[in-house]
Amino acid sequence: MIKKWIFIAIFLFGIGLALGFAAPASVSGLISEDIAALEKQLASILALPRFLIAIFIFFKNVSVLLLSFILSPIFCLVPIVALIANGWALSFVSAIVAQERSLGFVLVGLLPHGVFELPALILGEAAALSFGTIVILALFRREGKNLLLPRLRQNIKYLLIAFALLLPAAIIETYITPSLLT
Repeated sequence: MIKKWIFIAIFLFGIGLALGFAAPASVSGLISEDIAALEKQLASILALPRFLIAIFIFFKNVSVLLLSFILSPIFCLVPIVALIANGWALSFVSAIVAQERSLGFVLVGLLPHGVFELPALILGEAAALSFGTIVILALFRREGKNLLLPRLRQNIKYLLIAFALLLPAAIIETYITPSLLT
């Protein structure tokens, strides 16, 4: 049953990727002030010891997936927006960095931890979409109520797998990726 939701999650993420690549270069000028503010925040975070950075990254990613899962019964809006926004941000920033540096630089910066983080995102958001849908169906159909608890258990299992994938992603992003980019 989760396969269908994984394909839907990949499709939504793909829409975001396409939108990010299609965004005009003029948009990057509009968000340059936001990027400058973000760089200042990142500099303060990166001044922390590495193990704290890894913990911060892990818990930030877990909390985003958990919030998406909890809020998914609201018409599945949060998981849909999360997938599209993450795809958009990934492709938009990657396109800018590839122009300024190189495609190789982008791939070295993304692939080591992305091998774990992207499947975690897709699996976690697929579980959120599945859970949100069954809650909505349970409100309107009698048979939906019978499926609610089993589907909740199943989706929590997939959500926990996504959380487990986020741990090596955070460690790799903190300890390996920076050394590859220097």
